[in-house]
Amino acid sequence: MDNSAPLIPAQRREALMRHLHREGVLSVVQLTELLGVSHMTVRRDIAALEREGRAYSVPGGVRLASGLRTEPAFTAKAESEQPEKAAIARAAESLLRDDLIVYLDAGTTTGALVPAIRARSGITVVTNDFSIVDALTTAEHVETIHVGGRLEHANHSTVGRLAAETLRRVNTDLAFISTSSWDIMRGVTTPSEPKVEVKLAAIEAASTVVLLATSSKFGTFGMYDIVPLRRFDRIITDDHLPEAAAEGIADLGTDLVLAEVTDTGDTATG
Repeated sequence: MDNSAPLIPAQRREALMRHLHREGVLSVVQLTELLGVSHMTVRRDIAALEREGRAYSVPGGVRLASGLRTEPAFTAKAESEQPEKAAIARAAESLLRDDLIVYLDAGTTTGALVPAIRARSGITVVTNDFSIVDALTTAEHVETIHVGGRLEHANHSTVGRLAAETLRRVNTDLAFISTSSWDIMRGVTTPSEPKVEVKLAAIEAASTVVLLATSSKFGTFGMYDIVPLRRFDRIITDDHLPEAAAEGIADLGTDLVLAEVTDTGDTATG
């Protein structure tokens, strides 16, 4: 590259994106050579692009958002990222109050809230998740409503029009929504079209909507759009989310909580 006419930052970042679209993933070392700038300049450019939701940092480099073709099965999700999910659940507990009507979207991250719900009085749970219902069968003080619909075997949940129709007939105080893919530009997405209508109905039925999602799913996207991130009143994720990405989410005006994952306990930072 001709260094006699240095590019201004905006031009340099567009050049970086052109290289990235060709390669998918590039290291900081590669970018310093391609752009003819220092490591520090490249890292600043990566942070700026990440804040805009255009690229995502990885150890030693940067990548484009990655597409998600299918979602993991329930058994695989249940065994993954348990400390992160526990931290997110602990951060979300502060939103629970006695006598609330709460929607729990299908997922192992939302399912981690069940112990906190069992400890409360008078809560009604609405859900499309059979594993959550099963965990509440012995909690007679928790009124539990399963929305029905078409069974999705791999995820132990129901999807489709019938489930969405039930949700359109209820009003909830608080909805905890899960996702397999989210980013700043596309918001919450899914590779599974039958899930779209259910999630939208749950969001519309709730007075307050909270996204619960691990940071490992950030920077990925599915084929079907659901809602932009600004539609959520609060987003709770773990503290592994890169700082520039957190700043980008904050720029949307959505309340972001980073749940600290520790060896001895989980706390939340806002």
